[in-house]
Amino acid sequence: MLVTATVAATCAVGTSTLAFASATSAAITAGNIDAIGTVTVSCTTGSAYAVALDVGGGSGATLASRRMTAGLQSLAYSVYTSAARTTVWGDGTGGSGTVMGTGTGIDQVIPAYGRIFAGQIVPAASYSDTVNVTVTY
Repeated sequence: MLVTATVAATCAVGTSTLAFASATSAAITAGNIDAIGTVTVSCTTGSAYAVALDVGGGSGATLASRRMTAGLQSLAYSVYTSAARTTVWGDGTGGSGTVMGTGTGIDQVIPAYGRIFAGQIVPAASYSDTVNVTVTY
């Protein structure tokens, strides 16, 4: 007797807002502004996965320099894979990295380390961007 079974891996993803504290143009001009958000991944136990981020929606955005916008104004920032902010979190191209893991069957919370780059002179406004998260498993 031949008995077979196929168990498919599944993953789900969620995010929190990467919200930078209110900052003045003078503060942004003077130094980097950092923030932390999260990506939550829940995959079937034992399933390997990789989490990638796209460039976002701002005109002229790249993985290394994403763009939050407010009307026609933009504010450059990036998202990193660690608190040291040395590896840009992207899709694995252009020197960016992805975050890899193995499913445990429960939520795994992955920090997303954001930074608004110092030296920008921008008008006061509410800037925003949407970055798409892709989980490959």
